Amino acid sequence: MTGMELRLVLRRGENLFATIVIPTLVLVLFSSISILPTGAGRPVDFLLPGAIALGIVATSLVSLGITTAYDRSYGVLKRLGGSPLSRAELVAARLLTVLVVELVQIALLVATAIVVLGWRAGAGGASSPVLFAAAVLLGTVAFAGLGLLLAGTLRAETVLAVANVLFLGFLVVGGIIVPIDRLPGPLAAIAAALPAAPLSELLRASLGSAAAAGADLVSPVVLLAVWAAAAVGLAAATFRWE
Repeated sequence: MTGMELRLVLRRGENLFATIVIPTLVLVLFSSISILPTGAGRPVDFLLPGAIALGIVATSLVSLGITTAYDRSYGVLKRLGGSPLSRAELVAARLLTVLVVELVQIALLVATAIVVLGWRAGAGGASSPVLFAAAVLLGTVAFAGLGLLLAGTLRAETVLAVANVLFLGFLVVGGIIVPIDRLPGPLAAIAAALPAAPLSELLRASLGSAAAAGADLVSPVVLLAVWAAAAVGLAAATFRWE
């Protein structure tokens, strides 16, 4: 089933644009023109973790949520429910597909940062592969839970609109391209409580970005874990397969 899901992903050009092309364009464009207040260090050191976080949002929330919503609307999920494939296996296949796409995203973004922008890990401190993997997994679970929560409770057309609005919102106020502390006070407080902010912060710390030097890592781990648990729990409790 995971293989089938991956083949379907390759057929959806609009999804590939959102999940692969947009994060890469954000990374290259804003790293090259240096117009954003990205804080200490080179712009690429701040923007590469942000672009990876944006890719996770695009794949786990936008792509998964919209695809699942339309599959529910068209009766695909109902038909699959009558096959030997269990619902747990279907969800597992879709989550594995998300992780595979994210691995491709991360490899492409890191390669682009190294080759095009001269990025090197550990510019502001030691990098941590373990923390990086934990951040990616927690972020994937949190945003996939939000995507499935939308897909299982709203009409497909509504999910399409809401998911894209959330994507743009996280891009602007999620600590992805602009540091949270550069936002206006009330907006910064709201942004810091959203799941994109701790994900971006953990990715910067794991890659040794100067913007995350000396940052407290306990709070973002706890906040992202709470978002992941809450989103998955609500999605499981409210998801309607038909």
